[in-house]
Amino acid sequence: MNGLGRAGVVAVVVTVLSWASAFVGIRFAAPWLTPGALSLGRLFVGTITLTLITSLRAFGGSRRLATLRTLPRRERWLVVLIGLAWFAVYNVALNAGEEHVDAGTASMIIQIAPVLIAVLAGTLLHEGFPRPLVVGTAVALLGTLMIGVATGAAGAEGRPAGSEPLLGVLLVLVSAVVYAVALVAQKVVLRRLSGLLVTWAACTVGFVACLPFAGQLVRGLAAAPASVWWAVVYLGVVPTAIAFSTWAFALGRSDAGRLSVTTYAVPPVAIALGWLLLGEVPLLLAVVGGAVSLVGVAVARRPSRPLPAPPA
Repeated sequence: MNGLGRAGVVAVVVTVLSWASAFVGIRFAAPWLTPGALSLGRLFVGTITLTLITSLRAFGGSRRLATLRTLPRRERWLVVLIGLAWFAVYNVALNAGEEHVDAGTASMIIQIAPVLIAVLAGTLLHEGFPRPLVVGTAVALLGTLMIGVATGAAGAEGRPAGSEPLLGVLLVLVSAVVYAVALVAQKVVLRRLSGLLVTWAACTVGFVACLPFAGQLVRGLAAAPASVWWAVVYLGVVPTAIAFSTWAFALGRSDAGRLSVTTYAVPPVAIALGWLLLGEVPLLLAVVGGAVSLVGVAVARRPSRPLPAPPA
């Protein structure tokens, strides 16, 4: 992963593993909590965790707010956009979408986001379209499609009655679009702020936006076993507070287009974790698709060949 450095590579690995594990936690807690309640609980824990982390790093509340106030108005609105889009809308729409479509279909749709990110970053951020990025993205998307076809066929019979697949597709598509827009906005804000501060501010905005679901969260947790409480705590600490911070750290050291392709490693890792932790044995086509996705990620992260120097 050229340009990231050792710390950046570690940050990407932590992010991929954490986000992949989130699918296991969401599947576990979803029967007890509505999409909005689960998002609020996760963001509540994430905001508290990030507040503690930033305080321990000698970046107190008054200093955080003072730093945000020094931002130009455009960057401040971008922070609000990241919080509303990625932390609030993305989580609620994805959780709601998976009530109508199976996980395979959802994972297939959500992986449109890296393609959108590559296009937006190549045009708006002037990152260009290197050949390894284009080829690797296509290969990784093919692998994700294979995973989606395999798990989608397996889960079609178990889809709950009353579900509306078209509505589910639209909700997951909304998640993919807001994710892509928020990541490009985050790349711009990271030019002025640290990844940890951006993550704290955006998570706080997302938490406030999800407060209308507080009643659902209280009622859901009151009826849920203690294991669901711990699942919400895990989702808030690891896939939210830690993973979004490590992602922002890596994004500050890499092109948005190249880094976004690494998220194609999330579905195969999620399949492996589901196999180990939930006993969900993957289909052969899903395993092959996971391997193809990882190959695509490796190709996309290869450095571009320098253009030959013109003759003297």
